[in-house]
Amino acid sequence: MKLFQWLLVAVLSLGFATANAQKVKVSGKITEKTTKQPLEYATVTFLKPGDTKPVAGGITDSKGEYSIEVAQGVYDIRFEFISFKSYELKNQSITKETRLQNVELSEDSQLLNEVVVRAERTTVEIKLDKKVYNVGQDLLVKGGTVSDVLDNIPSVSVDQDGTISLRGNENVRILIDGKPSNAISITDALRLIPADAIEKVEVVTNPSARYDSEGGGGLLNIILKKGKNQGVNGTFIGTVGDPENYGLSGNLNFKSDKINVFTTTGYNYRTSPGNSLTDTRYLNADNSTRSYTNERRENERLNKGYNTTTGFDWYIDKSLTWTNQINLRIFNNNNPETVKFYNYDADRNFTGMTTRFSDEEGKDENFEYSTNITKNFKKEGHKLTLNGQFSINQDNDIANINFGDERTTNIQDQNRNVFMADYVLPIGKDSQFEAGYKGEFNRVLTDYSVGQLDTDTGLYVLDYDFTNKLDYKEKINALYMQYGSKYGKFSYLAGLRWEDSNIDINQLYTQDYNNKHYNNFFPSLFLTYELGDESNVSLSYSRRISRPRGRLLNPFSNYSSNINLFQGNPDLDPAFSNSFDLGYLKRWRKLTFSTSLFVNVTTDSFQFVRRDSGETVDNGDGTSTPVILTTPINLGKEYRAGFEFTLNYSPFKWWKLNSNFNVFRNETQGDYSYVLSNGDAFTEDFDNVAYSWSTRLTSKVNLPYKIDWQTNFNYNGPQTNAQGKSRGVPSMNLGFSKDILKEKGTVALNVQDVFNSRKRINETYLPGRLDSYSEMQWRVRQITLSLTYRFNKAKNERERDRQPRDGEGGGSEEFPG
Repeated sequence: MKLFQWLLVAVLSLGFATANAQKVKVSGKITEKTTKQPLEYATVTFLKPGDTKPVAGGITDSKGEYSIEVAQGVYDIRFEFISFKSYELKNQSITKETRLQNVELSEDSQLLNEVVVRAERTTVEIKLDKKVYNVGQDLLVKGGTVSDVLDNIPSVSVDQDGTISLRGNENVRILIDGKPSNAISITDALRLIPADAIEKVEVVTNPSARYDSEGGGGLLNIILKKGKNQGVNGTFIGTVGDPENYGLSGNLNFKSDKINVFTTTGYNYRTSPGNSLTDTRYLNADNSTRSYTNERRENERLNKGYNTTTGFDWYIDKSLTWTNQINLRIFNNNNPETVKFYNYDADRNFTGMTTRFSDEEGKDENFEYSTNITKNFKKEGHKLTLNGQFSINQDNDIANINFGDERTTNIQDQNRNVFMADYVLPIGKDSQFEAGYKGEFNRVLTDYSVGQLDTDTGLYVLDYDFTNKLDYKEKINALYMQYGSKYGKFSYLAGLRWEDSNIDINQLYTQDYNNKHYNNFFPSLFLTYELGDESNVSLSYSRRISRPRGRLLNPFSNYSSNINLFQGNPDLDPAFSNSFDLGYLKRWRKLTFSTSLFVNVTTDSFQFVRRDSGETVDNGDGTSTPVILTTPINLGKEYRAGFEFTLNYSPFKWWKLNSNFNVFRNETQGDYSYVLSNGDAFTEDFDNVAYSWSTRLTSKVNLPYKIDWQTNFNYNGPQTNAQGKSRGVPSMNLGFSKDILKEKGTVALNVQDVFNSRKRINETYLPGRLDSYSEMQWRVRQITLSLTYRFNKAKNERERDRQPRDGEGGGSEEFPG
């Protein structure tokens, strides 16, 4: 960093000398307005009045101090820092050694209740209301996907089948650039989008009324890269890996005073082999053993994907900016899967083996156009933002089972249109009013079928037990307003959101039509008190909703195993949550500590249950195997309470540590009743209290010869549920990097899941029906080597935002780009 400092000073000083004039020293200090923290590497530029060409300049040291020699004269003096609003002193007469007034800079997108840690140059920035994960500085995700990025973020977990949870809660809203993803399956999309396309991720555990009320557990905002630097600059990244993995991506940008053109484009060829096993002991009514079946599954996934984001900002005038952007993603996948069933009688005598081979091929095409107009009025912070997002998505998958004896097709088409308007009005010095509208109109048509080959005709005959056409239509209109103010050390932000939901869930083959129409109010309240310059405490409340979508609703989506089936539930109702969060943040010179105590109460919560279907599959040897269903249901109530803390610690300049610890208690209350195909009725008691915990530790060390070494250790603790328990899962990732080509290039090596231990391990016990043990590993250990080359761009620059991005449902002040 010292080298960068001296280089910057040299560039700013080039040509500034005025040999024929006497020079004097000008000094001062620059701090952050909110926290009073010194801003290191802030720039000070001297200009002749009416001229845009700098004549002298310099940067601040670690204490925010600067001392610059300039020729005697009259200057306009400009003070700047990345992501902060610039400040200018006009017509300053400099005739002798001068100590200028202290300058306080405020963040471009400052929140009333936000405290930003600026002294840290770490991968994770801790803020009072959220955490910001800077992807570009992380060695562990080079050559990976967005799922790899999320799995390295404090408080966030991605389990082995791609399910994302925040502080142990799976009801999480995923946004991309502050807007809902247009992908049909967000889980699949995040596994395909390369990590190189991501700039940072923001984690908001208790969002305010300006955001969609969706997501009882909070929201994650994934911000894509966009160029912001003057002139032409860019980055190219190439990757190779084992299992077979190749990728090439580029980020290019051209910016002038009137226009900014940017593009991020990449291609990936990625294999992700995985495996699973399920050992099941089937029981008689008296719990004696009836038979055994051991299922073994091997996957050889191959994904080939093209991803591009291209757009431009047009600075129509100083107050008006128009942004247009196109996203295009095309992915082809192939997933040959072999499933073997080993059958045994009650005495563990082998009775036979059957095999199912499924060769699935698919193509996913995703197109999105978005437009944004931002109008800034004369008063600072007074602005109007208009957004439109229009997208189409098509996902086609065809699988031939047992070399064509059976065939499944899954054709999904989605159209999504989103309109947003947000208005921000500062009132006085420390108050602000916000209001906005959002309309989201979404339709997904899913045609899933299973066909049996008729050897006489060569045609496939539909099996209507597993065939369905689901037409899902969603119309959501929302209005919100909120008001915040600050009195001395105390600040508050109170808001109210209203949403009208009109949802059609139509099963066309069975002619089962269902409409769910409801409207609700979602209040939020945030209180913050500054205990001192280095510590703050906050209390927040919000009401949230989780609407069932996609896989949760679709009755059938996979038929690779015919004895362990997942079946969606079209009758699911939305779940409502009341979330409370008490937070505390404290900063020291080398340590930042953030902690929170949270409580979440959810009605009609989603729960997954395993149950006997009443059907059996003939094994071909005189025996049969029961068919077990896994399905989501609405349970009565869920009470979740927990405690977490996050630490950023830099014991030395060459060593940085980030750690996160989360412990929670989860209580469910409710009964589940169902009827088997043979008419037998069952009722299960789902009252359960479970405790679990997770921890994450990331260490980054600067070794000699400009080598960086990063280690990440994760552990998700065991947890019980009403039907069994899940075991604890440890995992570790490693990353190394070295700068080359005079710091224009970086070579990086990372290993995901060093010990090949990331497996979901579940034990299920249903009295009188089954006792099972299962392991699932979605992807085996991955080793990736990447080469990054930059031109006209510094390695670790913190680029100035061209403008704040728009938050979900009116978050232009919350989610800066």
